[in-house]
Amino acid sequence: MGESRTVQEQEATRPLREDIRFLGGILGDTIRDHEGPEVFDLIERVRTEAFAVRREEVERSAVADMLDGTPTEVAIPLIRAFSYFVLLANLAEDIQRDRRRAAHVSAGEPPQDSSLAATYAKLDAAALDGSTVAEVLTDALVSPVITAHPTETRRRTVFDVQAKITELMRLRRRLEPGDPGFGDSERQIRREVLTLWRTALIRLARLRIQDEISVGLRYYDLTLYEVIPAINAQVRAALRSRWPDAELLPCPILRPGSWIGGDRDGNPYVTAEVVHTAAEQASAYAFGRYLDELVDLEKSLSQSARLVPVTPAVAALAEAGYPDAAVFADEPYRRALHAIRARLSATAELALGELPESGLDTTAAPYATPQAVLDDLDAVDASMRASGDALLADDGLAALRHAIETFGFHLQSLDLRQNSEVHEQVVTELLAWSGAHTDYPSLSEADRVDLLANELRTRRPLLGPYAQLSELATKELGVLRAAKEVIDTFGAAAIPNYVISMCTSVSDMLEAALLLKEAGILDPGTAEGTPSSPVGIVPLFETIEDLGAGAATLSEVLEVPVYRELVAAAGMRQEVMLGYSDSNKDGGYLAANWALYRAELDLVEVARKSGIRLRLFHGRGGTVGRGGGRSYDAILAQPAGAVRGSLRLTEQGEVIAAKYSEQGAAHRNLESLLAGPLESTLRDVVGHGADAPPADHRLDPQAARARAAYARLVHDTPGFVEYFRQSTPVAEVGDLNIGSRPASRKPTNSVADLRAIPWVMAWSQARVMLPGWYGTGTALEEWVGEDPQRLARLTELYQRWPFFRTVLSNLAQVMAKSDLDIAARYADLVEDATLRAQIFGMIRDEHARTIRMYVAVTGHDELLSDNPSLAESIHNRFPYLEPLNQLQVDLLRRLRGGDDSELVKRGILLTMNGLATALRNSG
Repeated sequence: MGESRTVQEQEATRPLREDIRFLGGILGDTIRDHEGPEVFDLIERVRTEAFAVRREEVERSAVADMLDGTPTEVAIPLIRAFSYFVLLANLAEDIQRDRRRAAHVSAGEPPQDSSLAATYAKLDAAALDGSTVAEVLTDALVSPVITAHPTETRRRTVFDVQAKITELMRLRRRLEPGDPGFGDSERQIRREVLTLWRTALIRLARLRIQDEISVGLRYYDLTLYEVIPAINAQVRAALRSRWPDAELLPCPILRPGSWIGGDRDGNPYVTAEVVHTAAEQASAYAFGRYLDELVDLEKSLSQSARLVPVTPAVAALAEAGYPDAAVFADEPYRRALHAIRARLSATAELALGELPESGLDTTAAPYATPQAVLDDLDAVDASMRASGDALLADDGLAALRHAIETFGFHLQSLDLRQNSEVHEQVVTELLAWSGAHTDYPSLSEADRVDLLANELRTRRPLLGPYAQLSELATKELGVLRAAKEVIDTFGAAAIPNYVISMCTSVSDMLEAALLLKEAGILDPGTAEGTPSSPVGIVPLFETIEDLGAGAATLSEVLEVPVYRELVAAAGMRQEVMLGYSDSNKDGGYLAANWALYRAELDLVEVARKSGIRLRLFHGRGGTVGRGGGRSYDAILAQPAGAVRGSLRLTEQGEVIAAKYSEQGAAHRNLESLLAGPLESTLRDVVGHGADAPPADHRLDPQAARARAAYARLVHDTPGFVEYFRQSTPVAEVGDLNIGSRPASRKPTNSVADLRAIPWVMAWSQARVMLPGWYGTGTALEEWVGEDPQRLARLTELYQRWPFFRTVLSNLAQVMAKSDLDIAARYADLVEDATLRAQIFGMIRDEHARTIRMYVAVTGHDELLSDNPSLAESIHNRFPYLEPLNQLQVDLLRRLRGGDDSELVKRGILLTMNGLATALRNSG
């Protein structure tokens, strides 16, 4: 990126630069005071040199030469220092983003796209009728699904300190240097930075799946518990004020999910016990918060019966309150809330087997459902409003009602996931044991479907109580039986989906259904009744071939009567998951994105013809190579009919921390996540998508060329896997026990068997970012050739078609984070010089070609011309990456050279974490 920023841009970003200098100065003071002047001076020399590299005042080798041979014990504080510099820079950027947004609002400018305010304005301009809006928002759901990620290992203490520093920095901006609190705020910031420096950034112990469950729940404490219900209430109120007779959104639209503890695809550590742990810890958090808030409400709602009348319903609740009638005798709301707390305590104790801290040891009858709790709270609310106390009702009581409505007794929906190959093995064993069929794998697809459909019709289980099964089958059925117990305890919303990885056929879907039936989850019905299941079966189409065949698979399974009856029992709702990660790893960036778009078009058409309500679940990772990028833009780039008020998408890695660690950021990102589906649905209703070019086969030739170019490198070049393993830290991702999941599905050297997270993460750490761009340049260059009309056609597509514009914008974002000079240092780790020269040469040539074609198609001078905020972010933070990358290369060389000391391993892990924090979407 050049230095040609305008004076206006510099002035707008001045507060950000000041904050970064201020926080960096405090960190530097802390390091000097506690690590000594020698360490501080070395850090400063490296930092100064890294910034000189950015300004192109010295050669790229300057930092590497300075760090060459640094003793490991000296490298560790260097790594920690630059990791914390980056963390504090992130914090300053988040504050700046809120500052700019506030300035935008205060200036009276129109609301910005991706905000709900902007979405409401577009809804108003569309002049839709209430019945149309109600129809398209039937069963509306927007669900961010939290998943585990190997680099997200920061400790709770670090998050807490970040939050404190953020608030103190905001306070400091509101004060003048002469104000009494100004100096105190700086002292407090220094205190928190010292705490940060004295706290280990990551744990040394191997991350267990129980740790990952706790990390996922951390975000509810930080933001999600308060922000999600508030947004739900806001959206419902806004829509109902516009269409008061439509009764829109009877259920909260924004409802979170999780894969942590339910995703056992390739993870042997997910067991029946883990499923129970994940569900129970989530529920315990919800019950604990509800009971704490009831305690607060009992303290605050002190209205006297001598002054305020209450409804008969509240009077009846008050009668069931404190056993001693004299306690708060004339304060009916306190007594009523005590009665509600007693029943909710009994509910929690029954569900969890223990009483939460704020619970009451009581003989009260437990609530059967969350709605029963809401009925009592609604009675309190109605009574308060009837007596003119709406102002009080709209505070803590409203917040609790919205929370229970959103989170129920389960807090978040836990998905189950397993690979179709495992299902086949278990079903084969069950059918053989029962005598239903002794050689299921030998059957044709049609015969498999017939056999499975017949078994789904019968109430007879395949197994008796004394069946002897393999370890695999025993474990799989144990997980499903645990899921049944969770559903019975916490409700159907606790585990609503069963995702089938690598789903390729109708029988793959019916096998999962049969296993759900065997566990008692799927009810086959009676001769008069139809089958039903509280758990929906969700095929996951992952490879490019499977995406191409996905619509046919869905159409065929809907023609199986027993399966269609299951879908009908679920309100004709069928969810389909699309795999961004494996399709990208399979065919490269452009081919995968086009395959996903084509799959959505085909699935929407199947839904239209079959009469089902399609919900798409987007398996997006944090990085562009795994489907990342701005959610709002990605949603608006979906084909017509692909959203219809509902979608789910995965959230993982550093993206979770970036989005949901702080209240303002969480609110902003969740607003954006809702704005996209609402606008996309509106666009489909009013026909705004008609101006887009027809999608039919428009990018087929380019996608085919991109896939071929990608295959030539990844699949066809001899030695590519060896190059990948030696030129990136992928081996160390597995060896250093980062995360609970093994790095590969199978113990092979195949790219196909490697998990997408380590695949993308390794390329990101090495600053190649290959999954986010490779093959696109060749595809566009070959297709355009010497024909200026073809180039003009691509430019028109970029200008008019949101999908193509988003694809190229995301490509530019990821390429801006690449650095092939640093990547060359990683390539030097490859022992075979010929292999190194061949493959790195291919990467370097394609990198230059892709940038050249991006500039030609878009007309932009630079990669981030259309994204100045990211350009500024890269400008500010990337000099801190230079030493982290250089030290990682050096430590990898030491480890692979035989120095397997704990200090070297810790240093590598710290560099991985620091780089992931800096890149913010590394895997």
